[in-house]
Amino acid sequence: MANIAFLGLGAMGTRMAANLLDAGHAVTVWNRTAARCAPLAEKGANISATPHDAAQGAEFVLTMLRDDAASVQVWTDPQSGAFAGMDKSALAIECSTLSLEHLRHLADVATRHGLQFMDAPVAGSRPQAEAGSLIFFAGGTDEALARATPILSAMGDTSHPAGPDGAAMAIKLAVNTLYATQTAVMAELVSMLPRQGLDAASCLAIIGATPACSPAARVAGELMLKGDTPPLFPVELVKKDLGYAVSAAGGPAHAPVSEQVRARFAAAIQQGLAHEQLTAVIKTLPDG
Repeated sequence: MANIAFLGLGAMGTRMAANLLDAGHAVTVWNRTAARCAPLAEKGANISATPHDAAQGAEFVLTMLRDDAASVQVWTDPQSGAFAGMDKSALAIECSTLSLEHLRHLADVATRHGLQFMDAPVAGSRPQAEAGSLIFFAGGTDEALARATPILSAMGDTSHPAGPDGAAMAIKLAVNTLYATQTAVMAELVSMLPRQGLDAASCLAIIGATPACSPAARVAGELMLKGDTPPLFPVELVKKDLGYAVSAAGGPAHAPVSEQVRARFAAAIQQGLAHEQLTAVIKTLPDG
């Protein structure tokens, strides 16, 4: 069993850290809002006041953070950051969804600290995090992946080796872009079909049986028809990830469709839908 520091206890991080505890690992947690640590402390986790303190003595340091800005503070702050507190033998594992530019910066900073680093973003949301069935995309050296595999296996059932630092994050951004794009188009179809006098649910059942429709797009359509929008992947995070993806592509000229989808989710935020599930993008349409 390993000594693990887990930094960032949002909806995903809390569930992931709980699974590490359930697997028998010694887990020390930190969160900007300290009250979120209490349920994990009841399960046996130790609580630290800073990422630096949590990282001291840990064999593995994992983060699940909101964005680049949060990651900068948690990893690289010279006084309170995790890099400054880590042992040279420890492995840093970044599970957040970040920009490629920032991810590669983190890898460089880790190298300057003499630390091993890998990116391991996830596919899946709260139900998969709860069940320990996340899919990990793993970027880094073969040695890092071999070390991390028993830890990742406590939180997910699949780890895909992606390549060097940044490769996993590029794949994660691609996956999220594809999902968001399919969802935005599905919103238009679910809105269009009833205008033609058709039953949208019946049509969706037919569309969903074709190779053109992914399982994720079909589920998104079903949620829209039900008006069921649990915030598993909130609009504000979709827009953030799409921005990172467009930047990774080289800007809007290189990713015009992705940029248009990003703009749709930006419009949803302007309409007060930031904290709703991404399927709430249908509400931005005239008859949504």
